[in-house]
Amino acid sequence: MEESGSFENLLAARRVLKSSLEKSRDLASEIHKTGSRLQEVNQRLPSLEAAIKIIGHKCSLLEIRGHIKHAVGPAAAVVKVFDVVHGLENLLLSDPSSDLVRYLSSVKQLEEALRFLTDNCGLVILWLEDVVQFLEERKVNEDDRYLSTLRKTLKILGELQEMEGRSRLSGGPLFDALEKLETEFRHLLVENSFPVAFSSTSGGQKACDVSASSPLAVPVIQKLQAILERTNGNDRIESCINIYVDVRSSNARATMQALDLTYLDISLSEFESVQRIEESIDLWSNHLEFAIKCVLEQEYRLCNDVFQKVESDVWKSCFAEIAVQSGIQSFIKFGNTITKGKKDAIKLLKLLDIFAALNKLRFDFNRLFGGKSCADIQTQTRDLIKKVVDGACEIFQELSVQVELQRRSTPPPDGSVPRLLTFITDYCNQLLEDDYRPILIQVLEIHQSWNHKEFEEGILSNDIHKIMRGIELNLDTWAKRYENTALSCLFMMNNHWYLFKNLNGTKLGDLMGDSWLRRHEQYTEYYAAVYFKESWGKLPSLLSEEGLILFSDGRSVARDLVKKRLKAFRDAFDEIYQKQSEWVVSDKSLRVKTCQNVVEMIVPVYRKFMGNYMPLVEQGGTSPNKYVKYTGENLENMMGSLLQPKLGKFGNTKCTHLIGKIKNVVTSHFSSTPAAA
Repeated sequence: MEESGSFENLLAARRVLKSSLEKSRDLASEIHKTGSRLQEVNQRLPSLEAAIKIIGHKCSLLEIRGHIKHAVGPAAAVVKVFDVVHGLENLLLSDPSSDLVRYLSSVKQLEEALRFLTDNCGLVILWLEDVVQFLEERKVNEDDRYLSTLRKTLKILGELQEMEGRSRLSGGPLFDALEKLETEFRHLLVENSFPVAFSSTSGGQKACDVSASSPLAVPVIQKLQAILERTNGNDRIESCINIYVDVRSSNARATMQALDLTYLDISLSEFESVQRIEESIDLWSNHLEFAIKCVLEQEYRLCNDVFQKVESDVWKSCFAEIAVQSGIQSFIKFGNTITKGKKDAIKLLKLLDIFAALNKLRFDFNRLFGGKSCADIQTQTRDLIKKVVDGACEIFQELSVQVELQRRSTPPPDGSVPRLLTFITDYCNQLLEDDYRPILIQVLEIHQSWNHKEFEEGILSNDIHKIMRGIELNLDTWAKRYENTALSCLFMMNNHWYLFKNLNGTKLGDLMGDSWLRRHEQYTEYYAAVYFKESWGKLPSLLSEEGLILFSDGRSVARDLVKKRLKAFRDAFDEIYQKQSEWVVSDKSLRVKTCQNVVEMIVPVYRKFMGNYMPLVEQGGTSPNKYVKYTGENLENMMGSLLQPKLGKFGNTKCTHLIGKIKNVVTSHFSSTPAAA
């Protein structure tokens, strides 16, 4: 029974080895012998093959001679494959860059040869061990040297099997070949990677053709793919992935560093002014678009091209790592820095600029960073957008409240247009311009949806109307704070004219409507009339000729009355002129018209009175200068120079409040403590 079991084992081994032999013949036909074997192996293998044949012949008398004879072919095939492996080892000592295709082919052949040996060498050894065991059990002693040779054969095959195992370890031929391929992989990337040049046109659009071909030539990509195929088949792809990420990340960083992105790391306190922050936001917007559409878009496509033959998630992981190392998160950090700024009206514009830039790139962000590998970037971007939207809506909804808080402040002492009015109207106009209106509406709509509220189509116009109603209430309240009625009327005349003239033909004026504008024009005329009546309108009556005719025969009495009226006029004029020398009419056309009306009201009356009664004064013997201080021309020049803006005075110049130029001068308007209007 034991003999029968041994024969069955031998028959099974024979079938396996026969199949392996067929494979070895096919492999041997494709692989050419290159070089000689190690000296020791060369000396021992011929005798090994001869010994196997002799054993088959000498054991012909045994019942198992047929089985031993069939062992000769497989054993010889294993030996031949070992010889081929050694030849390939010599070939792989060359530099792969000289002929990469041939080198890769040799590596593949070495892999197949080693795979064959892995599958079959052990089986041959097991089969021969069974043969030796069988012969020893049957006490075959015809010639002990045959059995001894068989044992030596087993020892040699064992040593060759160990050599095959070491081939994949450090220092082995396959290991060294794969390291050379990794070196060539890095060389190909380094030699063909170049930073992307940034340039912008006058319109701020980046000169980057996102539809352009891959940054690497097709032959280079094909070589990289071939190297990846070999390394992936030997569980060495991680090394190539690390090399790829290292080289392409360095290239992306070099591109970004050329832009001078130092402003991305500046804290808010380090910015010199609001204007400097706005300039940085403009740079940020342009640089972010360049980073996404030019730099990372190319990296995204290249990762897909190079790793398309590898498992699907590898290229996405590579891209995510490159994106992080390129510095994309620094752009998100800058956006977060802006959201931490002081909560004022100017900040709303900054937040809308940030949102506009991100929204413009929304589809690119979703496509490039939509995978699991970019989860951190997704989270950071969503957090930034939430801060921007929440912050912008909070500031916008607080504008009417902040306007109301300013009602407690004091109006300009010179009756000019308050800074708050110029700021709010310019500010609302800017919000209603095409650059901001759709963005603000979108932000409000997003915020409403987050809070599960139905979006109101007129929410923007309703809030603007509310702000302007607040401004009108502020003007009425401030006007009542003036003790001088004429100054109060001048203040209202100034501001109603400003609202009519400066908003006519603007987005804000269109929103408020023609009837609203005409109402302010009418208010201007009304308050101008009251202003004249309460100030300059009192002077003509002081030069009345009433009663002077009665004293035509009594010249001394008439002379005294004329002197008295001239003195009263002079004193009243000096008092009014002195007060109104500190007053201001902000608009030039309104100022010229107002002064002209004053001149027309006063000077003709004064000249007529002087023409009629100045000779009477001169006949009195006393100096007329004691009573007559001004000529008609003097009065005209003095009144024509009134109500001029005083540069540097509080609330006098509009130019310092223009949005988008020097916004930092108005940021204090929306502090918690009301200041002068």
